[in-house]
Amino acid sequence: MAKYLIQASYNADGAKGLLKEGGSGRKATVQKVVESVGGRLESFYFAYGDVDAYVIVDMPDEIAGLAVSLAVNATGAVRVTTIPLIVPEAIDAAARQPIAYRAPGA
Repeated sequence: MAKYLIQASYNADGAKGLLKEGGSGRKATVQKVVESVGGRLESFYFAYGDVDAYVIVDMPDEIAGLAVSLAVNATGAVRVTTIPLIVPEAIDAAARQPIAYRAPGA
């Protein structure tokens, strides 16, 4: 499974909904949507500042991650940014991958 960091920022309507259902209710909703696409909720934290919540999930593939992102963003109540988390071993493999690249002007 692929791991993602989801950053969520609520607009005024989303914040009103959060006040109404509470943090535990929102976490349960997120867990349900992630599980509906075959994923797993690893952690969920609220914060304050530009980002209102940080969520780490395991998704079966990028299509599942995109489906959740599209569904949540389509509501207009919250804006999510989904960031793939990359394990160190993937960086090692990428660093060993031969690449035919020439810098501009070189």
